Amino acid sequence: MSDLTHIDDQGRVRMVDVTEKKPTSRTALAQAVVHMSAETFQRIADGTVSKGNVIETARIAGVMAAKKTADLIPMCHPLNLTHVQVDFFPIAAENAFRIEGTARIVDQTGVEMEALTAVSVAALTLYDMCKAIDKAMTITDICLLKKSGGKSGTFIRHPSSP
Repeated sequence: MSDLTHIDDQGRVRMVDVTEKKPTSRTALAQAVVHMSAETFQRIADGTVSKGNVIETARIAGVMAAKKTADLIPMCHPLNLTHVQVDFFPIAAENAFRIEGTARIVDQTGVEMEALTAVSVAALTLYDMCKAIDKAMTITDICLLKKSGGKSGTFIRHPSSP
């Protein structure tokens, strides 16, 4: 019926059976970008947001979210992550922060969803902590930048990809 692995021959949704797959080292890198007003950007950069350290709180939220991905995305396998890292890169010219999330594992299935969940929740946490200052913030460019390992091998997003 479909080339999608989460759909069986009758069109029913299913969790992919990875029992026979060999565990391999797998890594995924994802990003999100949060755009904001100049005032909000400066207050985050200066550490003067009244709710506390926005970046460190969002970093913790991103790591915690990666570990809970299977609870949030119905067909994701619960994974024993070996590493999760969330980093923030200010883009002063755009009053934005680019968030990168890396997830690693040695397992039978990939960690793309964990990296994507990490950056998404980190971005939402940044928004939550600053919404009293700037309700017009936007979260954009959530995407997979790179993945390695597994049967499909390495993927690297081309800079001109949509």
